[in-house]
Amino acid sequence: MARHVFLTGQPGVGKTTLIQKASERLQSFGVPVDGFYTEEVRQGGKRTGFDVVTLSGARGPLSRIGSEPQPGRRDCRVGQYVVDLTSFEQLALPVLKNAGSSGGPRPRVCVIDEIGKMELFSQPFIQAVLQTLSSPGTVVLGTIPIPKGKPLALVEEIRNRPDVKVFGVTKENRNYLLPDIVRCVQSSRM
Repeated sequence: MARHVFLTGQPGVGKTTLIQKASERLQSFGVPVDGFYTEEVRQGGKRTGFDVVTLSGARGPLSRIGSEPQPGRRDCRVGQYVVDLTSFEQLALPVLKNAGSSGGPRPRVCVIDEIGKMELFSQPFIQAVLQTLSSPGTVVLGTIPIPKGKPLALVEEIRNRPDVKVFGVTKENRNYLLPDIVRCVQSSRM
């Protein structure tokens, strides 16, 4: 039986929105939920980057459009976006490290949105994700990109794990998946 639940789909299809709604629904049932999601940053109607937002409300840059790497830092970029590894790790890593400390008789839910190219520049993040997936006190509710181009090793490992259920999100099904996602996460906690 699946213990972890991941959503996959085209960019902009609604994965993050579903993750946010599922988190809210689970919390309304008294389920302990922690984690982070990524959110577009727009200026003048144009996307300029992405922020990492923890479920407790902390926010910081994941990436911004840029041409110059910051002094003294290696240039981690995806397309036109330069990844701010320091900011990402300062927000995401503590959340993942706390995920394994359940504190209750039933597993807590850890939201990881997303495990994609930008996030995978961080080796500590990769290790923390693997530890979180192995923690008996945690159910992961996360997002992974659809396979495109060169496979991302961790994403493929997650996709092929026997304890992972992957929901494909499309414009046609996104408005109907929420109850199934919530039910799957709840049954994983039993």
